[in-house]
Amino acid sequence: MNKQLITIIVLVLFSFVLSAQGQDETRSIQTWKVQKYDVSATLPSDAASRSAGFTAVLSLRNISGKSAGSLTLRISPFADITSIKINDVSTDFTKSEEKVGSAGSLQRIAMRFPAINADATLTASVEYRLNLKENTSLATISPIGTQFLPLSFWYPTPTSWFFNRGGDRAPFRLRVNSPGPTVLTSGVETTSGFDEKINGQPYFVSGSWDLINSSGVAVYGPKSASNEAQKRIAELAALFAEARTFMSGTLGAAPEAPLKIIVVRRGAGFSGGGTVLIDESVLRRSKIDSLTATSIAEAAAKIWLGGSVTTSGEGYAILQEGLSRYLATQFIESKYGKDVADNERLRQRTAYAAVSKRDGPMRASSPLDDFFYSQAANKGAMAWRLLERKLGKADFSAILRANMADGDLNMAELRMAFSSAKDIVDYVLDQTTEMNLLVGIPQVVGDTSKVALRNTGLLDATITVKATTASGQIIESPTTIKAQSYGEVSFKSPSPIVRVEVDTEKLYPQFEYSDDVAPKELSDSDPILAVKRAFDKQDFAGAEKIALIVLKSSPRTDDVRILLGRALLALGRNVDAEREFKAILEEKLPSSRSLAWANVGLGETAARSGQNDEAVRFAEAAIVADAEYGASLAARNLRNRVGGTTSIDPTVKSFFADFDRAAVSNRKADVDALIMPGEASKFAGGIAGGTEQWQTQVRQIDRLDANNLLVETNLTIKLLTKDSETGMAVFRLTRSGNGWKLSGVETFELR
Repeated sequence: MNKQLITIIVLVLFSFVLSAQGQDETRSIQTWKVQKYDVSATLPSDAASRSAGFTAVLSLRNISGKSAGSLTLRISPFADITSIKINDVSTDFTKSEEKVGSAGSLQRIAMRFPAINADATLTASVEYRLNLKENTSLATISPIGTQFLPLSFWYPTPTSWFFNRGGDRAPFRLRVNSPGPTVLTSGVETTSGFDEKINGQPYFVSGSWDLINSSGVAVYGPKSASNEAQKRIAELAALFAEARTFMSGTLGAAPEAPLKIIVVRRGAGFSGGGTVLIDESVLRRSKIDSLTATSIAEAAAKIWLGGSVTTSGEGYAILQEGLSRYLATQFIESKYGKDVADNERLRQRTAYAAVSKRDGPMRASSPLDDFFYSQAANKGAMAWRLLERKLGKADFSAILRANMADGDLNMAELRMAFSSAKDIVDYVLDQTTEMNLLVGIPQVVGDTSKVALRNTGLLDATITVKATTASGQIIESPTTIKAQSYGEVSFKSPSPIVRVEVDTEKLYPQFEYSDDVAPKELSDSDPILAVKRAFDKQDFAGAEKIALIVLKSSPRTDDVRILLGRALLALGRNVDAEREFKAILEEKLPSSRSLAWANVGLGETAARSGQNDEAVRFAEAAIVADAEYGASLAARNLRNRVGGTTSIDPTVKSFFADFDRAAVSNRKADVDALIMPGEASKFAGGIAGGTEQWQTQVRQIDRLDANNLLVETNLTIKLLTKDSETGMAVFRLTRSGNGWKLSGVETFELR
């Protein structure tokens, strides 16, 4: 054996030793693993109180491989820790701050105690109070409902929620002493609280709901829901049940987790343990929107991923977020059709393209990165689609199930399991997105058109190139473009080739999609943005032209069709515009924004033809849909323009008379008495002490449910050091006891 070969062998062996040591160091990053959370909460009985009391008992196992005599817990900086016990012994602790980027900071609680052996367990009991200045989508304390979601950092835990190998997840028990509102979370309800037996992050919401059981799903909807709202409830429940059944086809038998849908004002889209939060406005729309359907389908997938099966280690989010989104999209395809699913893939693709030029390798990304969620969910979904395409559905599912059998799923094991697709796994995990697939203009040689191709990425791309002839004939040619190389395909056709497109299925993540087509049609990877640029410049003819190009190849892109309809309306082509708006309402799974603007558009066309009652009906449908600020404002202006009126509740007029007096009294306590605690705090702070005039004229009232109203007013105000202002203001009022309280400022268009 020559010296050179011996040297190579020694270097290889040495690299294996270093690799093994590196893996051991990686494993030892975490010292404590949460086995279970047991949290008790006492919500305030005083309606004005902004704090709640908690006792959190954590069962922790030492996974460091050596004895450990210290523990650091993370919690919200607004938590006031009163005591900590380790194995029932009071323990001293120190506090410090841990910066977490744009998310602000966490409070670190550190303590020392007699060493605990490797693989042994301890209990840490933490008593604390949590103080909230104002309500947010993550944390709310209110007499009508309290809400704490994981990213409010309301409970103590050893691992940061922003750890790039995944935060702590474990079964939990939750007990909440609430003075009135019903408390809900995932898991099974018992006489003493809730038991969540699969892994999760503790959370709860409280409020006032009516329970409807449908399709095996418990839906907690608003009190006295309308008949139309009850239809949406039944549809949502059926969708959730179908999604879980679909997921079991890939992931195996469904875990024992009760399915729940909770209708909320804030925090929609969050899910855990078979429970998903849905925005209240969904029940007021004519059909389920695309985002809500995707959220429900992803919630079904996460009963397994991150629930009954832990997802941890480098690249954990590719599993928890990316695989969930991929499977959710597959479910949407099975239920609504491939064209609808392709529209969802377009949304995912363009969302990722917005960050693709500045993201990093997926295995190293963490929630601290501003591109993390867009990358993990959307690029991750594309990666799983690539893998399934290469392996076949049966083998893909079999590998996932085999690796889930031990209750843990991680990318380190899947790298080996997907060894036949190692090039794809390594590329999507370890590399930034450097791929751009380019196609050239066809060059005619005799009766053949040759098309040049290029792949700038580090992965071979096996794709389909589609050619369209002048006569409308479609010709497809499969090919593989080698990594960082060029290729060519040829098409024979008696009719000239007028358009070619590379990777027609858009399988591969790219940093640029606009040059997938030749001759080039768009300058943006995002087709919606391309149309909107022209629309915002009031180039309505240009917007129409670009929209028709997009819709020719992607006819179900409702977000583009709605811009087309609005452009046509601006051009005075009412009949054409009406056709596009109606097509939106007939879509199987449009976006909520498209639904709202379609109603605005139909209201405008009705008004132009003198059908004022119809115009009001469409305007009010857009208002209660509450999908986009611009659509809601346009709908209100339309209703007022055609003379639409609503019934004015005298108790509402009385409330605003009281509010006007409180505002000009310049006594903050008087204003605060009329506002729901924790709500509109900045608005209230801007009034007290500096108001010379405040006059409210109630114009319209839109009833959201039995306890909530949107009140449109004409408001005239004069603040110190400012000129008098007047205009539309829309306030949300919520029933509290026998009266109303202001719980939100939805519109404030004063000039």
